[in-house]
Amino acid sequence: MTSEIKISEEISIPLRELRFTASRSSGPGGQNVNKVSTRVTLWFDIAHSPSLSEHEKELIRKHLPTRINKEGVLRIVSQKHRTQASNRHEAVERFVSLLRESLYEASPRRRTKIPRVVKERRLAEKKYRSRIKAQRSKTVPADD
Repeated sequence: MTSEIKISEEISIPLRELRFTASRSSGPGGQNVNKVSTRVTLWFDIAHSPSLSEHEKELIRKHLPTRINKEGVLRIVSQKHRTQASNRHEAVERFVSLLRESLYEASPRRRTKIPRVVKERRLAEKKYRSRIKAQRSKTVPADD
């Protein structure tokens, strides 16, 4: 694994800013579950990270409020795999995807004018549908 995690072209976070803890995992795993600490928790101190600007920190806080505690530390848990190394790798991958999603800013939508032809076509279609439905409801008396 490299010493830095690349989040985007401009942002990379050194591994030394991440802290990992291991604990016993729940779920299937046989006797392994009772003996080995395979669950991995990744901790990232957003509030004190020198790798992120204040704007980026604010975006992360806004998009991931349930994953960040009062001290400004992001917590990601992985216990899907049976080995600590696999869970650590999974936690780092999830960390990268969460930060990418939260740092992505969609460009604001520019309002455009609806062309006159499109409006006319829509109204013509509505009139056509209206005529069809009106014809369905009219009953013609039968000539006997």
